[in-house]
Amino acid sequence: MEITASLVKDLRERTGAGMMECKKALTENAGNIDAAAEWLRKSGLAKADKKADRVAAEGRIVAAQDGGKAVLVEVNSETDFVAKDDNFLAFTAAVAQAALASGAADAEALKSAKLASGETVEEGRAAVIAKVGEKVDVRRLARVDTTNHVAAYIHGGRIGVLVELKGGDAELARGIAMHVAAMNPPYNKAADVPADFLAKEKEIELAKMSDKDRAKPAEILEKIIGGKVAKIVNEVTLYGQPYVLNTDLSVEATLKAAGAEVIGFQRLAVGEGIEKVVEDYAAEVAKAMAV
Repeated sequence: MEITASLVKDLRERTGAGMMECKKALTENAGNIDAAAEWLRKSGLAKADKKADRVAAEGRIVAAQDGGKAVLVEVNSETDFVAKDDNFLAFTAAVAQAALASGAADAEALKSAKLASGETVEEGRAAVIAKVGEKVDVRRLARVDTTNHVAAYIHGGRIGVLVELKGGDAELARGIAMHVAAMNPPYNKAADVPADFLAKEKEIELAKMSDKDRAKPAEILEKIIGGKVAKIVNEVTLYGQPYVLNTDLSVEATLKAAGAEVIGFQRLAVGEGIEKVVEDYAAEVAKAMAV
């Protein structure tokens, strides 16, 4: 069967694969467009397997929300260039919607969730790898499902935050989410700070004091160290930090004025915890020239 330009165009529009790949798929399958589409899907899976050991530390955080139900998903690529590719962006948006609709608890469960196209997330991942030529990972998922106010905030595609707020309103919830994105507090309230963290900080503050100060009565020493540690607790808790939208007030004071309470928050940033590979292109070229 003759492989016409029109047939190649139809397959390309259907699959999103490159023109030469579409032509090859049609040639391999005697012009049968359905068989060619399936061939391209299998080819995508093969490419995905080959790229499995690569490091994907770039990408995007995406969100989807329906009232008190909201999700964040981290989808990784190898380069920032691909993270801005239309195929990658379309995939990440579709994954966020699939995560919201499916109720998947984590990234592993999300693999079998269905995209709007009818493909599973894992099948869609393989397809986008075939299009962009890089490893793509659906790495992490955060979720909240509540009757309280929820804010899902994305900053620059690289940081995502979910905040659950009891009381207050949607505007305050969004403001708190922006604060979490900017300040990245490790803990919500002072009561959430681990005892071993406090013990370590007390030990450090004591070591920093002069011999003269350490010789003070125990109750005085405890008060001095307690004050220093309290300041550190404010720095590492959401409630203790100055509110980014009004630094004259702490987050705690802002919430109290609104009769609100942060039940919890989740924050994802692209590539957290992934050891990035630093490429030395000059050394690579020099090595190639020496061969």
